[in-house]
Amino acid sequence: MFGLSLYFENQVEAAFPRLEAPIGKRITVAGTELHLADHPADPDADLLPMLFIHGASGNLRDLQAPLAEKLEGRGRMIFVDRPGHGYSERGDGEDMQMPWSQAELLAKLLDELDIDKVIVVGHSLGGSTAAAFAVNHPEKVAGLVFLAPATHPWPNRDLSWHYDVANFPVVGGAFSQLFAVPFGQLLYEDGVRSVFKPQPIPEDYIETADTKLILRRANFQYNAEDVGALYDAVAEIALRYPEIKVPTSILTGDQDDVVLADIHSKGLEQDIKGSKLVWLKGEGHMPAWTNPDTVIREIERVSAEAKLAN
Repeated sequence: MFGLSLYFENQVEAAFPRLEAPIGKRITVAGTELHLADHPADPDADLLPMLFIHGASGNLRDLQAPLAEKLEGRGRMIFVDRPGHGYSERGDGEDMQMPWSQAELLAKLLDELDIDKVIVVGHSLGGSTAAAFAVNHPEKVAGLVFLAPATHPWPNRDLSWHYDVANFPVVGGAFSQLFAVPFGQLLYEDGVRSVFKPQPIPEDYIETADTKLILRRANFQYNAEDVGALYDAVAEIALRYPEIKVPTSILTGDQDDVVLADIHSKGLEQDIKGSKLVWLKGEGHMPAWTNPDTVIREIERVSAEAKLAN
């Protein structure tokens, strides 16, 4: 079974290689190599710099693929693989599964890139990282755009069974090493279908989003750790959301059954004074893919408000 896992892992990496220069790059931040795509702004750019943070089971392509071309040149865009995802290293910290630890690395990344302030765009679990970033590094945040965010405690702490197994002491490591990759290959398309429903999977999603990179042993384990830690993390950090004072948009599908919008998106609207909640009728958990124009309109709105505020 180990050999089968290694075989599938090598196939995945061959099919979805890391991005190369001039856009793709690797930068070492506090001893951790982060993989990112850095899209420059044109001289006449009308948007503030943007930092895009992907969700669970994803990588930077999850947001870059549907949005970068439409926004090209309008503002500097940083799409980054979160620590332990895509082609970024995990880092040595004991709590790298926590959104505030990942936000700390991203804040240091902006320093390395000589970027003062950004519009932070966070999807799903990446929404918790975006919120932690805003709370702990307010001086670096001009505005926020949340896409189907996971930001608040939810009923019963329920998770999919494979996250529970992967986080179980001893047994979890063996599960990730031996079984997660081959069985993940069998279940991958059903998993993708569940995040898009009730809408169909876009024809080019699997080939361009590179989310099969989750079907690697270490990546799978780190992802499970992030998801397993999320409840306790948001229960703590959500108490500080009222501190957020920047222009904020929250976009969520009214048919999303991956993240409960009535808890997370409505919770953010209540916690962040002046925030705007945008309901996407008949849509699921992937607004950047199913409704990129609305996402871009909200990025434009938040950027314009942030400029006026400064």
